[in-house]
Amino acid sequence: MKVAIYVRVSRIDLHPENQLRELEQYAKAMGHDYTIFEEKESTRKTRPIKQDLFQRAIKREFDLIIIYKLDRWARSLQEVINDFSILQQHKVQFRSIKDNIILDNDPRNQLMIHILGAFAEFERAMISERTKAGLARARAQGKKLGRPRKKRRKSK
Repeated sequence: MKVAIYVRVSRIDLHPENQLRELEQYAKAMGHDYTIFEEKESTRKTRPIKQDLFQRAIKREFDLIIIYKLDRWARSLQEVINDFSILQQHKVQFRSIKDNIILDNDPRNQLMIHILGAFAEFERAMISERTKAGLARARAQGKKLGRPRKKRRKSK
């Protein structure tokens, strides 16, 4: 079985070692040979490593994708549903070890995927709401936000 391990962090200063350690232990315990795909500095719209893995998986270069948690793979419920639908069509298995999700045709697993995807989307919305509230409070306190402006050199 050809296995892909996908790990993702949102910023370059973060490290995926915790995800990677558990995923490799899982793959080794299951006797899988695996390839690691590590995404750093990802955004909602730009995850080139994930897209490369996804395209290779639907070409059947991999039989199984293993991730740490569902929120490391998808950022919205719609993305989860779309990706899983395509993976199922191409008979690519999918496992999220912390969420204990196995992508197959079992209706219970499908329900769990939808519920966890909705919670992941809700969590992101709450983080955004708290961030906006914090920025509004800082502005109200007169704090300057953002990067400092560059000083312009005066012309002679």
